[in-house]
Amino acid sequence: MEPIFAILVGALFTVAIYLFLSKHIIRVLMGAAILGNAVNLLIFTAGRVTREVPPIIGGDTDTLSNAAANPLPQALILTAIVISFSFFAFLLVLGYRAFQELHTDNSDEMRVAEPMVEQSPPAGY
Repeated sequence: MEPIFAILVGALFTVAIYLFLSKHIIRVLMGAAILGNAVNLLIFTAGRVTREVPPIIGGDTDTLSNAAANPLPQALILTAIVISFSFFAFLLVLGYRAFQELHTDNSDEMRVAEPMVEQSPPAGY
């Protein structure tokens, strides 16, 4: 099962990088969401997916058995889900406000600081 997850993680990273290279802001936002999911799946895969013993410490032992799944990556994933969702929501609002102000989602057309028409320099001072 872990090799399948590894291939899936690679595919998600590939799609996310491809979407980040786009000129349209909505595709960049989708790339950020997919990248967050890819990182979560990568952390989940690193925590030994195929173990069948729950991570419960019995009353007669002090540590987990070697066959138990590691609970730390699962806790990290819960934190990462909240952080990636809040980051995506922030980027979504930022992209929407940029679209409202500039009436485009193309990043090449969003150059407010760089005028489209070159003005000639002043003739003299």
